[in-house]
Amino acid sequence: MSTESCRYQAGRWLRQARADLRAAEASRAAGSFEWACFQSQQAAEKALKAIWYHHGFDPWGHSAQKLIQDFPDQGVGAELSRLTAQARHLDRLYVPTRYPNGLPDLTPAEVYTDRDAREAIEAAEAVIRHVGSEIGS
Repeated sequence: MSTESCRYQAGRWLRQARADLRAAEASRAAGSFEWACFQSQQAAEKALKAIWYHHGFDPWGHSAQKLIQDFPDQGVGAELSRLTAQARHLDRLYVPTRYPNGLPDLTPAEVYTDRDAREAIEAAEAVIRHVGSEIGS
């Protein structure tokens, strides 16, 4: 991929990450806390994929933590590693926020709280803010 194409893809992924974050905020406001948690994880994942594209790499997978750990450029990766705690937190929300069989005897809508949603949104915001500053968008 050319540098121009990489930057274009990075911008697309970061724009969608920000849109997912806005959706998470709307879901939280509507009381859909489990969905806000999942959307926050998606926002962070897409932001991290944006930084991969920005640097000319091809991201793979859905784990925000792995996208940080496996980043090919050690200089940028060291900066990203500061977000590992947020990424780990968000990865824990990837499956159980969506599937009733991801939790014992309850549904995600019955388990996740406003606090869970707020914390997930804050974690995703930190990732998006860092990526935005890194790639200049």
